Amino acid sequence: MTAIPARLFAPRYWPTWLALGLLRLLASMPFPVVLATGRVLGRLVYRLPLPYREIVRTNLRLCFPAETPAEREALACRHFEALGISLFESAITWWASKKRIDALSEIRGLEQLESALARGRGVILLTAHFTTLSIGARILNNRIPIDPLYRPLKNELLAWISGASFRRNAHRTIKHDDVRSMISALRKNEIVWYASDQSYRKKGAAMVPLFGIPCATNVFTPRLAQMTGATVLYYATERLPGDRGWVGTIEAAFPNWPSGDPIADTRQYHDRIERQVLAMPEQYWWIHRRFKGLSASDPEYYARRH
Repeated sequence: MTAIPARLFAPRYWPTWLALGLLRLLASMPFPVVLATGRVLGRLVYRLPLPYREIVRTNLRLCFPAETPAEREALACRHFEALGISLFESAITWWASKKRIDALSEIRGLEQLESALARGRGVILLTAHFTTLSIGARILNNRIPIDPLYRPLKNELLAWISGASFRRNAHRTIKHDDVRSMISALRKNEIVWYASDQSYRKKGAAMVPLFGIPCATNVFTPRLAQMTGATVLYYATERLPGDRGWVGTIEAAFPNWPSGDPIADTRQYHDRIERQVLAMPEQYWWIHRRFKGLSASDPEYYARRH
């Protein structure tokens, strides 16, 4: 294992070291304790007057207009509980043994992945930003190593800890904007795993509906599939009720991908996300400002309140 750089022991990182120590201690405790602690933390954060709470309320109002305000507020509270749990799941992702992860998880649909790899053109394994994102990658890596795309964290110590976990468990890691490495991996018949469902307003973005609401979206995946001939699959991870752990499901290939219409193709991806959200609504990453536009004429759902 690569040694931790000396600069990460500087005093400005001491609070992070303390937090990491507490996280690692908790992650080693029985799983029901981890879940209960995460829920309590989430409920405490939910009660704070943070801007994230208003973002969640806005997103839920847009996506579930038929629900009553009380129903959406109850869902918002459950979402913050899921966020609290996800923090400790990150610690489990980083430090838990393969044996413990396997005992708490199940993968369904591995035959879909094996069949796609048999084609020899690589696999793009699309997932989405649910609160189970990091643990979902670790569960899959335990069964078959993948090439996850990553975006470096702003805190250099957290970035190093997270990166060290990927280096131990993944086949290799690819920076989120390194297109050349993505293409190279697919041409070597590897599995490139990433989530492209967050707001994207750079070159190549398009407005694609999610829950019927057009939003700025990265539509690069169909183009990547066209360039490489890779099969595109969808991977969903669910945190099961009680203390049963997680199940990851690899779904059948997207039909007629790529079709030559990247917006229509990306709409299929959004359909998969919507179906997963409806099955486990509290587990989606509602704290993200997902419904942004590409022009001044698009609605502004997240306007600052004065």
